[in-house]
Formats: sequence, structure tokens, C-alpha cells
Amino acid sequence: MNIQSAFRLFRVFLHLFQGLTICALVFPFAGAVRRDAQIRRWSRRLLAICGVTVEQQGEALEHALVVANHVSWLDIFVINSLQPCRFVAKAEIRSWPVLGWLVAQAGTVFIARGSRRDLRHTFKGIVTSLQQGERVAFFPEGTTAAQGGILPFHANLFEAAIDAKVMVQPYAIAYVDDAGGLHPTVDFTGDMSFAASMMAILSGPPICARLECLAPLDARGAHRRELADSAQQAVARALAR
Repeated sequence: MNIQSAFRLFRVFLHLFQGLTICALVFPFAGAVRRDAQIRRWSRRLLAICGVTVEQQGEALEHALVVANHVSWLDIFVINSLQPCRFVAKAEIRSWPVLGWLVAQAGTVFIARGSRRDLRHTFKGIVTSLQQGERVAFFPEGTTAAQGGILPFHANLFEAAIDAKVMVQPYAIAYVDDAGGLHPTVDFTGDMSFAASMMAILSGPPICARLECLAPLDARGAHRRELADSAQQAVARALAR
């Protein structure tokens, strides 16, 4: 680890401590608007420390079920830096040091793999949140995929948009370097640990996160499998561009 990487890591720790303080002292007394503003500001600062800039294309709906391809742990903060959402994520994220607790305080719901009971409980919570006007997001691939590729979208949670009668908005996320090619340090696949991924990003060159908000899909009268397939195809086309 060189001096620059060590300094950036130190700044991350300070920023995480600030996040803990905000969650403990501000969130219990803050309304939804203030919480979202804090999440947006904190996420942008974390990305800046990690050398990540965000470019948004397209318009994000204020109220929708958001689905996106999944590349890295950065994805949550890229989306939250623009329009905070209530995320549904795999239970493993909850065990990340400090960061796992922070995303939980931001309203993330964790699902244990293979747990039908968790899935039913989470599904009801998503429908309720959507009916109350919240934006909910999840990664339908179920795990991260290497950049340039996309895994099949699982259809189960798309049913929530049908029941809540809201739009589904797909997002396409890509991380590129200064030359416009896929960034070499962002992939978070296989047995790579969170700590190893963090150090690779902090030690690497600047990253541009490109987030494309795609045309929304009308869930009314649709089948969850149709929605999942349409969303996957839309994201795949965007990534191919």
C-alpha cells in the first residue's frame, strides 16, 4: 500500500465514523426528506473519497420499483448519490464491517439465500413501501456479475410492482476508466473479499460510474416473468452500447 492509498483509506474510516454519528444522532429525529438528503450527501462524499465520479443519463422516476445490474458494492452508493432508495440486498452485505450496519440504517432490507420465509416477509414489506410512495430498489441478478456481462434476472420480487401498481424502472450501471474502457478494479466477483475490493479501488486510477435510467415498464396487468425479461433485455442493450 502506497502513501496515497493509505491516506484515502484513512479518509474512508473518518467518513464511516461520520456516518455512524449521523445514524445515531440525526436519523432517529429526522423525517424522510432530511434522511434522504443525508444519505445522498454521505454517498456522494464516499464515492469522491474512492475516486468515483457519477454520470447520469436519463431521468429517474420519483416513485418506482428500481432494478439494476449488479457489479460492485459501489452500486448502492452510486444510486443513492442521485436518488436514495430503500434497497433489498443479500444478507451477506449485513456482515460487511461498519458499511453493512450503515446501509441497514439507511433502510436496506436483507434476504437470506434460499429462505422462502424471508422472501415472503420482504415481499410484503416492498409492496407496502411502494404503496406508501417510497422508491425501492433491488438487484435481480441476485449476485454480482463481471463487467460486460449480465446474469438472468430473477422474477420473484417483480410481483411487488404488479401488486402495488407502480412502474418498474431499469438502471444500467457501468464503470469506466479515463479511456472509456471497462475499469479494471471494480469487478467484485468470485471469492473476492470486501476488504480486497476496497483496497483495489482505493489503489487504482479514477473511476467514472455511468448510470443510465432507462424507460420505465408498466407493471399493470403484466406477468412478473415478462417484467423481468423486459428489464433484463433493456439493461443488456444499454450495457452493449
